[in-house]
Amino acid sequence: MREIELKLQVSAAARAGVGRAVAEPGASRTRLQAIYFDTADGRLAAAGLALRLRKEGRRWVQTLKVGSAHGLERGEHNVPLTVVAGRTPAVDPARHHGTPPGEALAAALAPRKGEHEGAPPLQARYRTDIQRCHRRQRTRRGTVELAFDRGEIVAAGRGGGERRWPVCELEIELVSGSPRAVIERARRFAAEHGLWLDTRSKSERGERLAQNLGPHDATPAVKTEPVQLHKGMSPDQAWTAVRRNALAHALPNWSEVAAGTTASEPLHQLRVALRRLRSAQRFFEGWPGVPAVAWGDGVAALFRALGAVRDRDVLGGGLQREVDAALAGLGEPAVALSPPEDTPPWGERERVQHGLVLIDLCGELADDATPAAQAGVASASAQAEAEEPGGARDEAVPLLALVAQRLQHWHAHARRDAKRFDQLSDEQRHRLRKRLKRLRYAIEFSASLFPRRAVKRYLARLRGAQERLGEYNDVCVAEAAYRSLAVSEPRAWFALGWLTARRAAVLAAAANELKSLRKSKAFWA
Repeated sequence: MREIELKLQVSAAARAGVGRAVAEPGASRTRLQAIYFDTADGRLAAAGLALRLRKEGRRWVQTLKVGSAHGLERGEHNVPLTVVAGRTPAVDPARHHGTPPGEALAAALAPRKGEHEGAPPLQARYRTDIQRCHRRQRTRRGTVELAFDRGEIVAAGRGGGERRWPVCELEIELVSGSPRAVIERARRFAAEHGLWLDTRSKSERGERLAQNLGPHDATPAVKTEPVQLHKGMSPDQAWTAVRRNALAHALPNWSEVAAGTTASEPLHQLRVALRRLRSAQRFFEGWPGVPAVAWGDGVAALFRALGAVRDRDVLGGGLQREVDAALAGLGEPAVALSPPEDTPPWGERERVQHGLVLIDLCGELADDATPAAQAGVASASAQAEAEEPGGARDEAVPLLALVAQRLQHWHAHARRDAKRFDQLSDEQRHRLRKRLKRLRYAIEFSASLFPRRAVKRYLARLRGAQERLGEYNDVCVAEAAYRSLAVSEPRAWFALGWLTARRAAVLAAAANELKSLRKSKAFWA
């Protein structure tokens, strides 16, 4: 079965209000005690699987979950167990045999090259102890279950003792009807009670504890995965595939940023995901069957809020250090700039408002979670796989022609600006940089439709030009920061002189890269 739900984090200030909203007449209270299993090397977690035994009141259930691509839906298989009172049952992967989640589990446990035959043993990795208040609620879109969970996740620490992660969250799961019922309830609770979207499951957090990482420890950011489009897709099916890909990139990084991570990489990856999403919006704009979006302004506002932090990070992590080193070589102290911030200086209100944008993005994909919509995409994929490359059907598929036309249009704009690069103002050079990024993302979205080597050659030249223009933009950001100090800080003039020399070198390198890009052949012709 498919589990369709969203999870909202509940702050200490919101607990009482959320508790009252859920604990209306008809609500039930259940203690949930679960044990999660994996191999010693974490194969299930790496495959996006969670295998648990859970005591729900007095009954035991073994559950296998398969992670989703965008945080709204998951595969799930439950097996009720008959257990002697007072005993904890043994976990058995065979209970899920013959189901899609069971197939994924078998693949994860299959012996690897060089290993002995037989699946690696499973061991208890962490446990949860949750007090759940839950009830069903009927809405105009369908019936949902509201579950207010409070408790903790516990794992053994490496040096002895235990590591704990407090849980206080609201889960909204679809019981029947449209997935939009979940979106509307989540949006209402988030807005009324100040909650924020978090796609990190209890199993993901438990796995961190098992790896000796706490709630605020830095973890690797989630990066984008390639998009797989097929020539048999309609424009709206391709648009859906790209949005799903961008959202799968954005949501886990948003969850880290909203939780207050001290690492800068999740913030950077969230900006990349939002930029890709905005580029995709422009790429598919006006195509047959592709509707206008309602989230454009909200995504743009979140992107700008993250951009301010990124500019400070550029100074603190790069050019400012180089300027300080040059000053130190002259026996001069460093110039004090505003300290860089790794996380956005948001209050609770800003975090909630930005989180609503992510809920809206999930909502736009909610209808794609229905069986009919999934069958449509699967049908397009099967049709594309049945076609022979270069066959007669290729000429009849409109997606390829639409993609080629837009790529050619954007390529022509980039070549025009590259040709007169020396005459452009800083603002126009910054616009060219954004155009190159947009063109690069568009090519990455549609790369599976074209010959791989030709795409790779073009992207190599495009990335080179984009990186040089990125360095130039960083110099401009640094110049603005030091210029604001020049009136009161004489050493800032030294920094500006140093940056002027860097500007000239970067401009020359960018001009060379753009000259190479202008010679690139259009692989989409």
